[in-house]
Amino acid sequence: MIALLSILCSTLVNAALLNIDPATVEAKSWAILDSNSGQTIAEFNSHEQRAPASLTKMMVAYITLKEIQAGHLKKSEIITATPVVNMVQWDESQMYLKPGEQISMDQLIAGLIVMSANDAAVTLANRISGSVPAFVARMNQEAQALGMKDTHFTNPAGVTMDSHYSSAHDLAILASHVVKETPDYLHYSILPSFSYNQRFHHATNLVLKEDASVDGLKTGFTKAAGYNLALTAHRPTGMAELPERRLIVVVMGTESAAKRAEVAHRLLNLAYAYTRDEVAIKDKQLIAELPVIKSALKMFKVEAKSPQIVTTSLYNNPSPINVQTFDNINHKVILDQNGLSSVIEPLQSANIHMNVEVNENALTAPLAQVMQLAKVHVYQNDQLIQTLNIEDDVQIKEANIFERFFMWIKALFSSSKSELKIYPLS
Repeated sequence: MIALLSILCSTLVNAALLNIDPATVEAKSWAILDSNSGQTIAEFNSHEQRAPASLTKMMVAYITLKEIQAGHLKKSEIITATPVVNMVQWDESQMYLKPGEQISMDQLIAGLIVMSANDAAVTLANRISGSVPAFVARMNQEAQALGMKDTHFTNPAGVTMDSHYSSAHDLAILASHVVKETPDYLHYSILPSFSYNQRFHHATNLVLKEDASVDGLKTGFTKAAGYNLALTAHRPTGMAELPERRLIVVVMGTESAAKRAEVAHRLLNLAYAYTRDEVAIKDKQLIAELPVIKSALKMFKVEAKSPQIVTTSLYNNPSPINVQTFDNINHKVILDQNGLSSVIEPLQSANIHMNVEVNENALTAPLAQVMQLAKVHVYQNDQLIQTLNIEDDVQIKEANIFERFFMWIKALFSSSKSELKIYPLS
């Protein structure tokens, strides 16, 4: 049984927060993701399967850093390069490792991220999984676990192959998990340069030089892919409950290194200027109470176990946004109508409301499992923008014989019955 505060259409899809005219964005596909809320702010062709090139290496770094966090590897570990480095062709980005050469794990990760070295990718793959094919299988397992449905890897370096592909949407998801679960990645991706064996390499993420808030993530290029960039930044919000906000932009198939930087940075600034994060549900905020059957516990409290964040739009103009009209210095959209310029100021507040959908009318003891107890649907201007899943580890014991007896006695003298309660959210 399902109780609803309001009737919800099952075909509703979360609305884009910013309606950007794709013809004004010089990239084949792109996506803007808010890392705090997980919401997609805007996108175009974001599920199109394309050659990811060296954006592939984000997955290699993600797996490597997770292995370090798990204690299976150490950054200080010295690795001996094996003949696997001979897989790398002369025209590929590399550290020029030779079989038998010794190198630290820390240097390999820096070479992978900053130099985009293919020999670093295959060396890490070989060390972690014992062989490159075994590591590629691990990459695809991780992608599946992260919900990257448009992705299939066939090599760790990003070399162009028909069966090696991803999408802007999937790479944004990967980037979000990288910054949340393996934040050490950003210590490497923010480096302006890296040298190894007297080979000096400048970071190819040109936005690092322009914007101090930018600290990653990865560039990529092949003839098949074009110029790709996964970009991220963190900026203060001025709000005590949400002191910092991180956005992720992925652009694929741009025409040059300069263009991918320009396009991604403009989309990043536009999203920061005309969207914001809000705490929709506070930590421990009570959402509903469910009657409990066959237990001494009468009511189970459904509450948020952590603050639930939503991203809202601050753009108040019905026309699609022409990105070329966005002033990348003053961070405002400037419209020119009949020779007169007008600035689109961001809204000061967003009009949102929330509906609660509980998945159970009551709980029956005994229970010992993680359950999705409710969904909170968030609307802005009557458009669904986010659905928050509320789950909990439900541990309810069945009443013993004495408790059941007293419950029976109490029921004889009481006509009241425990009923489902849903609390208004604001």
